[in-house]
Amino acid sequence: MKKETILIAGGSGLVGQHLVSRLRNNYDISIMSRRQKQKDRIHYHAWNIDHEEMNPEHAQVDHIINLTGAGIADKRWTATRKKELIDSRVKSNKTILKALKSIRRKPKTFLAASAIGFYGNGGAIIFTEESPSSKNDFMSDCCIQWEQSSTSLEPYVDRLAIFRLGIVLSTKDGALSKMLPPTNFGLAPYFGDGNQYYSWIHIDDLCSIFENALSDSRFKGILNTVVPEAVQNKVFMKNLLDANGKKGLLSPVPKWLIRILFGEMADTILNSTRVAPKFLESIDFKFEHPHLKEAIADLIQQKI
Repeated sequence: MKKETILIAGGSGLVGQHLVSRLRNNYDISIMSRRQKQKDRIHYHAWNIDHEEMNPEHAQVDHIINLTGAGIADKRWTATRKKELIDSRVKSNKTILKALKSIRRKPKTFLAASAIGFYGNGGAIIFTEESPSSKNDFMSDCCIQWEQSSTSLEPYVDRLAIFRLGIVLSTKDGALSKMLPPTNFGLAPYFGDGNQYYSWIHIDDLCSIFENALSDSRFKGILNTVVPEAVQNKVFMKNLLDANGKKGLLSPVPKWLIRILFGEMADTILNSTRVAPKFLESIDFKFEHPHLKEAIADLIQQKI
């Protein structure tokens, strides 16, 4: 039986690599990349999103997943960097859109990433998929433009879903990989007053959601992809110590120092975004790692 085909943009990133490893046995996968190559029986097709160029034939697949985007916290947010963060997301969707407009075959699904930064800083307010954007900081503006560019593909695919990602937990990259090393020395710094809520998800659960969305027609529109258990920053750091089997001291890093060190990018760790996965709960999606301490311990043990 012939396998269904998937084109993954951003397939070389943290989530993309993990997702490919889970899907490759059941799907014929190709990845959009800066260079044309073949590796481990996967085709890497060259594209240029700066010029919105790709071979339309590469979009003739059953499913498209777009995870493209420059790393939000990789560099300080200068004006140039902020433009790069938005362009890498918006232009990737524009490039795929141009390709789809020139072919007759509609993909069955288009799955696009976004982020819970859409909602902005909300304190203890619980955001659901119906909650509006705060429109009061760079990340919310970035996510609005990102989602609008994804939605523009809707007429050219059978089904479109946009996943608002929370903090994706992995020891290989992302927030957890940066917060984990100090705990080896008994250090667990929390940020500001530590009361801001973090909404998170184990990378395995995130990839399971994407995997389910390929075949389940209920996955469409806007979907929050976090576990139901959002935790405050101070609680997060305590769980991090415990999961790593370490004893240590929780100590605050003042907001003023964080602002000096990171500038506007400090919003990513000081904002409180408490998000509920209303859709996933409505379909009784089974999270394998719904509790933070267990999730972190599993990631440390598996080294993923």
